[in-house]
Amino acid sequence: QVQLVESGGGLVQAGGSLRLSCAASKIIFSNYAMGWHRQAPGKQRELVAAITSGGNTNYGDSVKGRFTISRDNAKNTVYLQMNSLKPEDTAVYYCYAGSYSGSTTHYRGQGTQVTVSS
Repeated sequence: QVQLVESGGGLVQAGGSLRLSCAASKIIFSNYAMGWHRQAPGKQRELVAAITSGGNTNYGDSVKGRFTISRDNAKNTVYLQMNSLKPEDTAVYYCYAGSYSGSTTHYRGQGTQVTVSS
């Protein structure tokens, strides 16, 4: 079955950086926009970033200018470079395959925890 496997989460101090990766298998990768959602305890899921197969990008307002999404269609992998991290970025980050807006999720990974300490 389709698998999306995230990696790269962890604990970082405020102001630091992390790079998340999501490797997709058994999926026609180029058929989907790929993206990242996040969900913090007690909060609703929110779109972090999304990217079309052609490279158009969409970011949540809270991460614009700090996070960069990219994809390698040859490797079936999507990346999220997170810079200038803040404690409020602490959440579980989920890779998804679906819509550019983030409103439709066809497939989702198991999630990776990102914790930013102050």
